Amino acid sequence: MAEHQRSPGDADPAPRRWVPPRALAGFLALLVAVFCLAYGVGSAAGPVAPGMHSGGAGPAPAGGPGGGPGPHGHGGTPDTRPGGGR
Repeated sequence: MAEHQRSPGDADPAPRRWVPPRALAGFLALLVAVFCLAYGVGSAAGPVAPGMHSGGAGPAPAGGPGGGPGPHGHGGTPDTRPGGGR
């Protein structure tokens, strides 16, 4: 039984290229397809809240009385309940 033993000096005539498994390529293709579908549905649905617009329309309106931001910087009205202060 003659077995061919390779010495460290032997080189392959053509080095092998790494090829991703088919399952990985299929998963990535499915991921891209689902992302594109979700993006299309989201674009068709429009904004998720009334008054929501794309950026660049101008400065944001000042919130709260006095023109400053409300509690926690969200532009809402201050808490008027008894004991609701700091």
